[in-house]
Amino acid sequence: MKTEDQPPQNLWIDRLNTAEALSVMIKNHSYAFDAVNLALEDIERTVDQISNILKKSNKGRIIYVGAGTSARIGVQDGAELYPTFGWSKERVKYIIAGGENALVEAIEGAEDYLDNVKNIIEKLKITKFDIVIALSASGNTPFTNKVINILKSKKALTISITNNNHQLITKNTDIGIVLDTGYEIIAGSTRLKAGTAQKICLNLITSLVMCKLGYVKSGLMINMIKSNKKLIVRGDKIKKLLNKNNI
Repeated sequence: MKTEDQPPQNLWIDRLNTAEALSVMIKNHSYAFDAVNLALEDIERTVDQISNILKKSNKGRIIYVGAGTSARIGVQDGAELYPTFGWSKERVKYIIAGGENALVEAIEGAEDYLDNVKNIIEKLKITKFDIVIALSASGNTPFTNKVINILKSKKALTISITNNNHQLITKNTDIGIVLDTGYEIIAGSTRLKAGTAQKICLNLITSLVMCKLGYVKSGLMINMIKSNKKLIVRGDKIKKLLNKNNI
């Protein structure tokens, strides 16, 4: 797997001074954008299919699946759908290796624990109106792959987002998005540009889905949740702009 490859010797940041190391890291992170750009065709197909399915039911959910860093990135994306767009909290679910505790501390062994996967899926009662987004930098995370294998019989749209080519999870999902970010500047540490690419990809997908579902008008968050003073002011500004433009 490319994400596990050791970087070239001239890029070993532990042997560079701070300025040199920062320059190398920034350049290496820029490849995340290139990887997403190369996957735009699959991302476009993903946006359109998700939108079409969610338009058919007011109960369809977006379900994120992952372990470790990938799980945390999925939760970060899903948690923002309610305050940003007013998307119901009940329409966002998570299947996380190690459960909620894995969001605030590293439980690395959780991705190998598969005994409870079937029970987790059965409790969610997944239907053909649900969207399952599985994130795995390596593409071979046992927990995430087990979830996808079980879901083959559930008729839900399954999407995988990985950072390595030719992995089993890509073949087993309806749409496989490969963000080929290559080696990490610290070998195997996919919280770096692999994670950055995953976050960019999710930003694109869910933001455009919300646009297609009518939660954005003229670049404005028309259903945002005004939960604090700052957001009340923002909400009032949005309302004035909508009225001004007769939207």
